[in-house]
Amino acid sequence: MPAKPSFHDHFSAVAAQYASARPEYPDALFAWIASIAPAREQLWDAGCGSGQASRGLAPYFAQVHATDPSAAQVAQATAPANVRFAVEPGERCHLPDASVDAICVAQALHWFDRAAFFIECERVLRPDGVLVAWGYQDIEVPACIAAANQMLQDEIQPYWPPERTLIDAAYADFDWPFARLDAPVLDLTAQWTLPRLLGYFASYSASKRLREASGRDAVAAHAAAFADGWGDPDIVRGVRWPMFVHARRKGG
Repeated sequence: MPAKPSFHDHFSAVAAQYASARPEYPDALFAWIASIAPAREQLWDAGCGSGQASRGLAPYFAQVHATDPSAAQVAQATAPANVRFAVEPGERCHLPDASVDAICVAQALHWFDRAAFFIECERVLRPDGVLVAWGYQDIEVPACIAAANQMLQDEIQPYWPPERTLIDAAYADFDWPFARLDAPVLDLTAQWTLPRLLGYFASYSASKRLREASGRDAVAAHAAAFADGWGDPDIVRGVRWPMFVHARRKGG
């Protein structure tokens, strides 16, 4: 029998879907992180998943150490040669003490043991190094599919893991380490076809949990309603997610 994972593993079973379905973060975020880091030698991308943020950060730092506790997620990861992936938890990595200029956590901090992770940040960050964590909330869709989207979201709502409420609250009231930095207000947007959007919905942990609990594929069940509103499935339409960013600087 396989060993039970020691972390909240909601995405290994849909790792390939996750890798292809998730939106890309704005380059302005990565440029800003580079601008506030004390140097651009090494960055730790903790909870990297399949490397969405790792790829965006790679042009700005000489080395990116990208870690995730899910071997299935890391197996899907792709990035430039200066990114090295490792199957490691955010609470303990093999990086040396005071070895990184920045630590990033993209849409993952709610899964961590934050007290242990913040202790690890204290250990591996150099003086004046920065910790930046961000996430995004519920998708905002075009009016033509708003009703279909609401029906889907209502059905899967009971199946979200409890940690989802931390995203809804934009990580409010976390016991952050280090001194606060003002963060930019950024938009997370995409131009997608209908199949791309439905693939994103299918990658939700709530969609997976509903399928496991009942055998019902909620995304497939609502696909006709989405198609009625969307029209030609190859038409590209804009979608948006409210985004939040927290930044902290370790003292020198």
